[in-house]
Amino acid sequence: MNFKHLYYFWVTAKAGGIMRAGEQLHTTPQTLSGQIKLLEDWLGRKLFQKKGRQLELTEHGRLALGYADQIFSLGQDLETALRQTRGAQRRLDFRVGVADSVSKSVAYRLLEPAFLLDQPVKLLASEGKFDDLLAQLALHRLDLVIADEPMPKRVSVKAFSHPLGRTAMSFFAAPAVASLIKGSFPACLDGVPMLVPGAAVSVRRQLEGWFAQYRIAPVVVGEFDDAALMKAFGREGQGVFMTSSVLEEETCSQFGVTVIGRTSELVEEFFAVSVERRITHPCVLAITDAARGQLFSV
Repeated sequence: MNFKHLYYFWVTAKAGGIMRAGEQLHTTPQTLSGQIKLLEDWLGRKLFQKKGRQLELTEHGRLALGYADQIFSLGQDLETALRQTRGAQRRLDFRVGVADSVSKSVAYRLLEPAFLLDQPVKLLASEGKFDDLLAQLALHRLDLVIADEPMPKRVSVKAFSHPLGRTAMSFFAAPAVASLIKGSFPACLDGVPMLVPGAAVSVRRQLEGWFAQYRIAPVVVGEFDDAALMKAFGREGQGVFMTSSVLEEETCSQFGVTVIGRTSELVEEFFAVSVERRITHPCVLAITDAARGQLFSV
């Protein structure tokens, strides 16, 4: 591939048209169009299509743009790394995906040790569905995925799950709701309004079995994939909710709620998923070592 042609395509796509790109590249629209045409011929795909007087990317063009973004971003990283002041420590880029079912507070606690290394670290964090993040990991676009479940067997990605730790679960309510709850825990949850994690959250399955075991039938008024949103509803008195016991103090302070009860029969686990069977990345080593220590002690 002629990367000059790819660069011309990339600038044109970013600029939104041949004329603007030509001004940025100090070349004529005719030359620019010719270079892009050569790239299209080489790829055997049209990258742009006309829409009125405007150019817009085709489906293949959008795909090519995604790869071009990565290629030229890596080029900039290479230039920065090689031009650093002689004798200065090289910055370590750490690309992490956090499953959206993992609490933001827990994710911070897990990732914080990476910043305690002697070497400067730049964290590149993204959030998404676990399966989507695993696909990024398989393409080596991520160094690590943080999740609340191990690598699923149904996913054909060569990766390894490293246990980080586990925490019991606590139940909370706003003062107005807590004052209406009578009796001992957990029987007191029967019939009360409840905010529960969404079906995608691993602890949800445990919760349903736990309710059945104790013959508890709360009134489920909301299901949430986002734990922070669930807590916000709980703060406003919409129902009882649960979260990791390790976050009890933070949850009560931040949301003005009180603890209704806690149980070690419900457990939230956390895993680091990487393509390395034997961990060598300095940031991942720091995270796993810290988490297996006292991170999840209440």
